[in-house]
Amino acid sequence: MANPILEPEIRELLASQDYDTLRGLVESTHPETMADLLAALKPDEIWQVLSRLPSETSADIFTHLEDDLQVAVVNPLGRGELAELVTHMPADERVDLLKNIPEEKQHTLLPALARAEREDIRRLASYEEGTAGSVMTSDYATLAPEMTAREAIDRLRIAAPDKETIYYAYVVDENRKLLGYVSLRDLILARPGDRVDELMEQDTVYVEVNADQEEAARQISKFDLLALPVVDPSGALCGIITHDDAMDVLTQENTEDLEKIMAIGGTHEAADYMRTPALAHFRRRAGWVFALAILGLVSGAIVEGFEEMLTAYTILVVFMPMLVDTGGNTGSQSATLVVRALALGELTPGDTARVLFKEFKVSIMLALMLAIICFGRVWFFGPGDDMAVSLHVVAIAIAVALGIQVISATLIGAILPLGASALKLDPAVVASPALTTAVDITGLIIYFNVVRLFLPL
Repeated sequence: MANPILEPEIRELLASQDYDTLRGLVESTHPETMADLLAALKPDEIWQVLSRLPSETSADIFTHLEDDLQVAVVNPLGRGELAELVTHMPADERVDLLKNIPEEKQHTLLPALARAEREDIRRLASYEEGTAGSVMTSDYATLAPEMTAREAIDRLRIAAPDKETIYYAYVVDENRKLLGYVSLRDLILARPGDRVDELMEQDTVYVEVNADQEEAARQISKFDLLALPVVDPSGALCGIITHDDAMDVLTQENTEDLEKIMAIGGTHEAADYMRTPALAHFRRRAGWVFALAILGLVSGAIVEGFEEMLTAYTILVVFMPMLVDTGGNTGSQSATLVVRALALGELTPGDTARVLFKEFKVSIMLALMLAIICFGRVWFFGPGDDMAVSLHVVAIAIAVALGIQVISATLIGAILPLGASALKLDPAVVASPALTTAVDITGLIIYFNVVRLFLPL
């Protein structure tokens, strides 16, 4: 969060052109914290600060800004200024920036970059969004298997300034096929003459370049890695995904799942809430809200169809909200657990029968508990003097309907995500509002038809 004390101080330093003090302030502040401070300024003010800093420092701070703010900062820049900034950015970060800026600015920028950087950008940008290749970086260190520990350390010392991490160095052959990896710790502790292929770990965790980015992030989390190598189908090393990039992927995926669960459309980028215009929020929410509202009319039609029953037994109206809410809650619980298990790779559509059996057992226990509570509530506290049947019959009818609704909603909550996954759709889309609407409709049908079996009209 931006510091309210330093924001005016930065503006004052800019106004007085006290750039020495400004540089001192920046150097004493972590780049992430500095980016948070600058985010409160206007884009032109941000560039005024960054342009007065060493290129490496300004690029480091710039990469911590939100994507939309990065674009706003660089849009007015000339080709030379932009090329200088992009040159000092990490490989994966500059690719992301180029994807976000207008196409004409891309065509202006690329000729100003060195040939090696242009080729690197084109290669990294060629991978499909959402794959491991789209989030990897080419800033990694490699070693030859025949090197000695002394030679490897000397090489890493030279390569270190241009690499995101040198704690892991990847051992490749002449065709860049990944053979293993060696840690900097092992190289330092080894005898100077020990060969790299004697020190390296051959059981290397890696992902293919076209694997899902979420799977790559899960691998980093599961094996507690600082970086994960990415290889092409032939086994040649293409890049690495660092731990911080994996955390960004997980944040993005969690944002996407959460917003889909709540029926919010759009790109699902982890953008700043306050900087997103109200109209953009409206566009992302309106479609699903409208569709679900139309489906909600079905519930009204069902209630209207049983108007005679509700007139005869007004007590049924009192317990309709409880039945609908309970069904929605139990269905959402089931769906949330299944969606999470699918996202973590714990379940596949092939596990449908096992999942439904397990959720059925859970739903039976929930149904018995809630039905007993509901029966007690109706029998002991419900008004029954004006009804054609005794209150305990009404209590049994409502309790049975609630129990069946709980079982039905739980099974629907489990089967919808599994079905979506089997159809190669996103299970999160059906996990809350869409599920709730479906459970509301089925719940009302169950409620009125079960009650009709017990109560005379």
